[in-house]
This record gives sequence, C-alpha cells and structure tokens, in this order.
Amino acid sequence: MICSQHPARTSSHDPQELAITADDDRPPAGSDATEGHGPSPVDDDVLARRARVGDRDAFAELVDRHGPALHRYASRMLDDPSETADCLQDAFADAWRGLPGWEGRAAIRTWLFTLVTNAVRRHQSRHLRKTPKPVDDEQLRTRVGASPAGDPARIVEMEDFVRALDAALGRLPEGQRSTWLLREVEGLSYAEIAEVSATTPDVVRGRLSRARATLEVAMEDWR
Repeated sequence: MICSQHPARTSSHDPQELAITADDDRPPAGSDATEGHGPSPVDDDVLARRARVGDRDAFAELVDRHGPALHRYASRMLDDPSETADCLQDAFADAWRGLPGWEGRAAIRTWLFTLVTNAVRRHQSRHLRKTPKPVDDEQLRTRVGASPAGDPARIVEMEDFVRALDAALGRLPEGQRSTWLLREVEGLSYAEIAEVSATTPDVVRGRLSRARATLEVAMEDWR
C-alpha cells in the first residue's frame, strides 16, 4: 500500500528555517519553485488531480514532496516514533481515500497538514501523551545565527538552549504549540493554519501571540 511505504523517507529533506518571534505573514516555506537548470517540478494541483483518478506515482510524489514537513510536525506533537509513523500512515491513507472528494478549496499541502493534525489528535486522545519531540538542533542553530561546530563551549550552550526550548514548548497548550510549530517551523500562513486548525486567522494570531509571549519569558535568559 502506498501510504505505508513513504513516511520512512521523510528524513531526507533539510529542515525549514525557524524564528521564535517573527511576526510577518510570510508565504509558506517549502515552495515548489526551484532555481537553476533542469525541468520544473510538477505542480501540486496537477499531481493531486492525477492521484484523484488513481495515479499512484503522482500520489507517491506528493508524499515524497511533503512527507518531511508532515513527519517533522507530527513527531513534535507526539512523543513516540512508532506513534508518529502510525499517525502518518493513517493520514496518508486518509489522503488516498479522500482525494476523489478533494476539490482544491485549500492547497494540497494545507489539506495534508489538516489530515495529519486530525490524525495526531486521534492518537493523542487514545494514548493521552502530548509531549512534543525536541526541535531539530540545526534549525535552532539557524535561529541563533551561528553554528557551534568545533567549539565545545558553544556546543554545550546550544544543547542547553535546545533543552530549555523543548521544555518551554512542552508547557504550551496543544493549540498554541501546534500553531507555533506550523508557523515558525513549517512556515504556513495565518490563513493556512486556520484551515488546518478549523478556526479563524484571528484565533491563530491570538494563539501565536500567546505562544510567543510565553516562549519569550521562558527563554529570557537566552537573549
């Protein structure tokens, strides 16, 4: 089955840039646009239309394209790698079954995040475990604008920073944590997060503002 084969490949993509307190409504990270030579990638909507009529290769390409971000998000909302894998398999199975009814009202990427969010909630309700996985170290190095490579003192400092941020994220309410991750790690717009969370952009802004304020206080010693 397609959806059981591809989540394991999600670790091959580079993480997106992260910023704790950015307040611009930038476009989603992970754009399909590519620079340089070579053929342009097939548009998501084209792949989705092909998958709707049973094209498994098109569906596999969508999984490969968006799987890394979906895996990263799910792994930070759940606390167990096996649960993350099960969650993604459920979400991709939902996507394969649901594509015939997908009408393109939301971008396919946003729709996939919605399915993963719903799958995460189902797993959380069954297992009652909501501790997020640690944020990727490399993204945090991008956040602070330096790499600790070769500097033992800097490495220790970064590890302490990661632990502190992990702890602060773990204390956020689920809605705020999900909003912060979708915005600051995955780069979704306010409207897209609202679509994923089944709420409004104003609610998203409120959750994000509270999450940022909480994290700024929690991470005050790291400024």
